Amino acid sequence: MGVSENQRGGDLLAASQRFERKPGIFARLLAPGFHKLLDKMDEGIARGAVLGRLPDGSTRLLGGRAPGFEAEVTIHNWRALVRVATGGSVGWYQAWEAGEWSSPDPVPLFALFMQNAATLGDTARAKGGWKRALRTAHGKQRNTRKGSEKNISAHYDLGNDFYAAWLGETMTYSAALFDEGGAPQTLNRAQRTKIDAILDRVALKPGDTLLEIGCGWGTLARAAADRGAKVDAISLSEEQLAWARRQSVGDARFLYQDYRDTNGQYDAIASVEMVEALGREYWPTFMDCVARNLKPGGRAAIQFIAIDDALFDSYAASADFIQAYIFPGGLLIRASEFRALGEERGLRWTDEKRFGIDYAETLRLWREAFDRAAADSILPEGFDDRFRALWRYYLMYCEGGFRGGGIDVYQVTLVKER
Repeated sequence: MGVSENQRGGDLLAASQRFERKPGIFARLLAPGFHKLLDKMDEGIARGAVLGRLPDGSTRLLGGRAPGFEAEVTIHNWRALVRVATGGSVGWYQAWEAGEWSSPDPVPLFALFMQNAATLGDTARAKGGWKRALRTAHGKQRNTRKGSEKNISAHYDLGNDFYAAWLGETMTYSAALFDEGGAPQTLNRAQRTKIDAILDRVALKPGDTLLEIGCGWGTLARAAADRGAKVDAISLSEEQLAWARRQSVGDARFLYQDYRDTNGQYDAIASVEMVEALGREYWPTFMDCVARNLKPGGRAAIQFIAIDDALFDSYAASADFIQAYIFPGGLLIRASEFRALGEERGLRWTDEKRFGIDYAETLRLWREAFDRAAADSILPEGFDDRFRALWRYYLMYCEGGFRGGGIDVYQVTLVKER
């Protein structure tokens, strides 16, 4: 399918085409054995259950042996099973886009797949020629200096008006932090709580200098400036920087700058969900940047998304739906490896907090806001139905991942000891 030059979001849709593959000969080999494939899925679902309605009119209950997520799915075309068996999450999305399966609520289905990822093994992961093709295509999206500019632009330069329609007044595109056991919070209040938690981690006080690596639309940098800090905030998104500069107050500078080119001495560093965009080969470079730019005794607050260590190798061996369609060049963090890289550079890892369920709630609220914006015609022109459907699927997919527990969001403090 071609992409119009005038279509917004076209870079993501066009880039995704390199990941599209026909099921091919493997599909024909699998065709007689769909129920054997379902048997294998059934064996792999240790917790929770899926009620499946199949193209031949029959139903199957997969799992059901222990409590867990419960989901319903209707398979309209057997080809959907071929796609997931050969292409993993990329194939499963393509089957959904093609109308080959549907569900009254895909979130618990995604959560169930994540909850059972270890026992399902390669049943729902890309394999064979598909796996090699996905890995090769993803490898072409490496975050070199030029590649980073292209990858960041593809996602974050979709337009400030697009993000403003559903992110909320803080324009914060990362996990909110909801009070535990307190009164229900709005998304905007929970985002402010998250920002305050990051700034509290670095014990920011008037006159301190702060480097923010990956500043988004500038909300955290402005909050730091409000505390009397002198802030250098960097990004490779022209759209975000333009917004941040228009909203700028206090002593905050917003710079178009690659983190690899940053050289200074700061009392504190903050980085919120930027490192997932780098790719594994650049994790050491990021930690070099933190160590190089922090004064002795300085503190860095990092918020990042990680995948369970036990799942990382299988996940990193190919490319998933998010890498193919949403965040080109990205890779979730392996927390143990990331921590070791910091400690090797004299950065003591401390005060670790995980709050993945808060991210699931954030994503749910974003999706509700996105749906309202679409229904009320608030979304800007230029985004066609295919892109809107892709974006909604992305928000549901991520919410399910966090609810299933295989991915989590961390806040940690790194203290420079030498």
